[in-house]
Amino acid sequence: MSENSEFRPGPATGVGSMPGGDAREAAKTVAGTFEGPETGMPFLAELPARGPGADMIGRTAGMLAELYARVEPSGWRIGDRPGRDTKRARSWLGEDLDALEEFTQGYQGPLKVQAVGPWTLAAALELRNGEVALSDPGACRDLAGSLAEGLREHLAEVRRRVPGADVVLQLDEPSLFAVLSGRVRSASGYRTHRAVDRQLVEATLRDVVEVQAGGPVVVHSCAPDVPFALLRRAGATAVSFDFALLTERDDDTIGEAVEGGTKLFAGVVPGTDAPLSDPAGSVMGVRTLWRRLGLNPGLLTDAVTLTPSCGLAGASPEYARRALAHCARAARSLADNPE
Repeated sequence: MSENSEFRPGPATGVGSMPGGDAREAAKTVAGTFEGPETGMPFLAELPARGPGADMIGRTAGMLAELYARVEPSGWRIGDRPGRDTKRARSWLGEDLDALEEFTQGYQGPLKVQAVGPWTLAAALELRNGEVALSDPGACRDLAGSLAEGLREHLAEVRRRVPGADVVLQLDEPSLFAVLSGRVRSASGYRTHRAVDRQLVEATLRDVVEVQAGGPVVVHSCAPDVPFALLRRAGATAVSFDFALLTERDDDTIGEAVEGGTKLFAGVVPGTDAPLSDPAGSVMGVRTLWRRLGLNPGLLTDAVTLTPSCGLAGASPEYARRALAHCARAARSLADNPE
């Protein structure tokens, strides 16, 4: 899949995290809701409620090649050797992969896996001195290289377990805007780390994106001010975002992205327990955006995949099931009436 236009993620998917601690139950819910190209794209569920090592940062730290991290009172810190925290993270990932394999027997189509991107990881992982890796350009470089190598192994493992899958890599970058704008706080909290040069941010992201060897990569951020143009230049096939945080300031870059073949993963369903509107109501904003941009309504269902606004870790299990099913129903409503 070297061309964006060939990437067909399906009408709906989830962001990644699910509530609770039962890997089989989560995999069953995901696979039962998103059965393939017609209904939506299944994904490898993350269950942060299990504790350190199942959280977003710890899970990705456990994937790193020849770099290890352990839990300190202040957060995750890079260490010299794999300790119990690394082993726990890897064990839980293995459990999740076992469950995914069980519920995707015979599956063919796109399948999404998630990991934290290099800049959010650099803004969260501490060095031995207690400052985050972002404070040291050499540490950022080493971390990105380790992440790329670890992701290659992870993607190969997923392909081995689900041989019919076209594996889609999602990089979670909620801290990207803070990195670009110099808003990541120092360990003391009294100052912030200087903004990282945009060209360096882009180049580093591109190096990690390239582990997919031309396959599709989604970059997700449910923070405001998603840098759509930078992500496109870095090679992202799709950008995933909280639709409610868009402003008309984003119109031009979104229009350019769509016309350039970039897919949009629009988060339109609340990520925590909330009343759900009718499916048509959930996609009203997407239709309005399309009209405002003057884009062809016929492009809509191919260009837009619907998701919750962010991960569902903070939702009740019952709401999480309903939210994913609602995304699929809202996507059908959009396909039936794109205008």
